[in-house]
Amino acid sequence: MNANRIFHTTLCAGAVAVAATFASAQDGPPDKVTKWIFQPAFDQTDAGWDNGVIPWVKAVEEATQGTVTIRVEPAGALVSGAEAFAAAAAGQTDGYAGWGTVYGGDMPEGMLAFGMAMGANNSEEAWEVMWGNPDYRVGDIVQEAANARNLHWVGWSNQGPNAMFTKFRVDKMEDLDGQKMRAGGPQAIFHSTMGGAPVSMNAGEIYTAIKLGTIDGTYWDTGGIDDMSFHEVIDFAIMPGWNPAQHQEIYVNLQSWNALTDWQRKQIEGIFEETYFETSRMHADGVEEALQILRDAGGEVITLSDEEVARMREKSIAEVWPQVAAASDGNARGVEIYRRFLEDKANSQ
Repeated sequence: MNANRIFHTTLCAGAVAVAATFASAQDGPPDKVTKWIFQPAFDQTDAGWDNGVIPWVKAVEEATQGTVTIRVEPAGALVSGAEAFAAAAAGQTDGYAGWGTVYGGDMPEGMLAFGMAMGANNSEEAWEVMWGNPDYRVGDIVQEAANARNLHWVGWSNQGPNAMFTKFRVDKMEDLDGQKMRAGGPQAIFHSTMGGAPVSMNAGEIYTAIKLGTIDGTYWDTGGIDDMSFHEVIDFAIMPGWNPAQHQEIYVNLQSWNALTDWQRKQIEGIFEETYFETSRMHADGVEEALQILRDAGGEVITLSDEEVARMREKSIAEVWPQVAAASDGNARGVEIYRRFLEDKANSQ
C-alpha cells in the first residue's frame, strides 16, 4: 500500500471515529444541566399537584438522567394562577400545568384536551381518540395550537369525572335549570346549555360562596373535592358528571423546549404515555377516596341512570359540541373527529 493510500485510509478511519464519537455524544445525556421553573395554575392543595405535575417532573428528571431539573412553584409565587398559562407562553416561566382554556390563556383547542362534554368515558378511550389511534389523533390539533402560542404540550393526566357538587338534588338534566353554579370555560358552556346560570369566580372563593348561598354548587374534578373541603358545604355529588374524563395538561415554553438536545426531547416525549396512565390511575384512586369522605360527612353520591346519561350525551353532542367547534378551526376539526370516534365506537359494539 503506497503512502497516499495509507494516509487516505487513516484519514477516513479517523473521520469515522470522530463522527461516531460525536453521534454517541448526541445520542446520550449532555454535560450541561438545564434548570426549569414551572408554575401551575394551582397550588399544593389541588389534586393535580401530587397526582399530576409532580410525578411527571420526577419522571422527566429520571428519564433525562438529571440533565433536566424542574422547580415547581405554587400559583401566586410568581404570577397568579390565571396568568400562569400566558407567563409560560411569554417565557416568564419555563412551563405550566393546568387547563389550556379554563384558567388563563387564549387557546380554544385546550377544550379538546380538557375533554368533551359526555365524550370519553375513561382514560383508555381518551388516549385512543387523542393519541393512540392514528385514525383520530386529536392531540395533534392541540399540539399545533400550543406551538402557535409558543408552547409545547408535554404531559397529560385524566383527573377523573368533572362532576356537579351541589346543595340541590339532580336526577335529570332539567334539575340544573336556573341553578347558579360556579363554572368556567367549557363547564360554563355545558351548564348554560342545560338551562343553568354559570358563575365565574376564583377557586379560592367557591367554598365561601356555597356556604353563603351565593351559588348553589360548583363543577370540579371529583378527586379534588376533599382538598378544597367542598364536602363541608355541599350535599350531593352527581356522577358521572358532565365530563366523565376531565384532563389536565402540561406545557413547556417553546424556546425552553427547543434549547434541549434531541436526546433530551426524545426522553421526555418517551414518558408521555407512561405518566399519563400512571397519574390517571393516581387520580382514580383519589376519586374513590374523595367520594367516601363526602359520604362520611353526610353527603350523597347520585349516579345518573344510563337513560339519563344517554339523554345528556345526546343534548351535549347536539348543542354543546357545536359551541366548542365554533371557537376555532382546530376545534371544528377536533369535534368532527370526536363525533366520528363515538360513532365508530357505537358501531363496533
